Amino acid sequence: MSRSRPVVALYPGSFDPLTVGHEDIVRRGLRVADRIIVAVAHTSTHAKKGLFAVEERVELIREVFGDEERIQPVSFSGLLVDFAREQGAHLVVRGLRAISDFEYELQMAQMNQELWPEIETIFLVPDAQNSFISSSLVREVASLGGDVSAFVSPVVLEAMRRKLARCPR
Repeated sequence: MSRSRPVVALYPGSFDPLTVGHEDIVRRGLRVADRIIVAVAHTSTHAKKGLFAVEERVELIREVFGDEERIQPVSFSGLLVDFAREQGAHLVVRGLRAISDFEYELQMAQMNQELWPEIETIFLVPDAQNSFISSSLVREVASLGGDVSAFVSPVVLEAMRRKLARCPR
């Protein structure tokens, strides 16, 4: 079976901060997509207290994946399906850590497909060692002085240390 066009996927999220779990999903997503746009949302569907500005997150993602030209970090606002259309992406990649993620992600996938029938969503299961990692948990542990070096790349860890030293919580 040959493809007439490259497969462009979106991996949307807040990525505040980017974790090794996110990195794993992005790199594994390249097994099914020719290019992945890591889409950093300006607005979140969940109320979260952020650590990094959107532009900082995009830059950190760029640094982490600097060795892979098929990964492109970009910020966006508005509907994911509108952004997908603009980018020529017909695939959304999402990670499912637990069964509790599935209900919400299924609703989002079905809504996106209703809004734009040309979009498909695939769910990737994280590596077992990453299944409990979430950005909000990493932020909380780091803000309380805990060691999160196993959960984020060295680039992200250093940025978190600098940010938390300036803005203690």
